[in-house]
Amino acid sequence: MPVPIRRLVVALTVCCALLAGATACGSGSSATKDNAAVVAAVTPSSSSTVEKQKLSKTRFVANAGLAAGATYQWIVKPWKAGKFKKGANGRRTALIKAALAGTFAYNRLKAAKRNAEGDPTLSKALAPLSAGIDSLKNLPSKLRKGDSTDATAGSFEDIINKVKDAGKSAGAPVTDKVPSTSQLSGG
Repeated sequence: MPVPIRRLVVALTVCCALLAGATACGSGSSATKDNAAVVAAVTPSSSSTVEKQKLSKTRFVANAGLAAGATYQWIVKPWKAGKFKKGANGRRTALIKAALAGTFAYNRLKAAKRNAEGDPTLSKALAPLSAGIDSLKNLPSKLRKGDSTDATAGSFEDIINKVKDAGKSAGAPVTDKVPSTSQLSGG
């Protein structure tokens, strides 16, 4: 079946545009120096230290809130309802959701910890919790397997509560924000 000329022209035009774009983005030394001068001239000045600290508190609250919401919605609530017990109806689904939520919560807590480093008060408040946050790394796989679910869910709840308390003491109160399932699966 012959291909219409119009399609060939469009395909050829798109290919040439992509090739030209890729070539223009090459890493030639003279082009890089010229582009660096243009980028430096166009780049706005950086934020002041006070603005960075405000943004770090805001980001901390957002990330810690998402971690707290995911933990409560898909780990603590099913755990208290007995969904993780052997033989419970919907146990497998609850464990898979809890593992996803655990991975998501760990990711957001690590981001919150990085955000807290931009604010001296938050940094001091979260410093003792670094080891606890790092200890959550392997817990989602334990949830997925169904190993010691009571201890695992309790660990997540404990760390989240400590992060909330640290945020509150530093003037950045954390409220639970339940992420959507697409946010959970997307990371």
